Amino acid sequence: MPIIVNLDVMMAKRKISLGELAERIDLTPANLSILKTGKAKAIRFSTLEAICHELDCQPGDILEFRE
Repeated sequence: MPIIVNLDVMMAKRKISLGELAERIDLTPANLSILKTGKAKAIRFSTLEAICHELDCQPGDILEFRE
């Protein structure tokens, strides 16, 4: 898949656990884990916005396109 999810990198930089981030953005840890591992087929803009707000980052810090 050419879209790479770097959520784990941003979470490590911000020193936040999956459970803590999931709670802050009102998402289940299981669903956040699916996104973090790159297994998600889609992401809602509202979820992406909440993640960026909590991690103080830009969408491009989390999502990357590779050929």
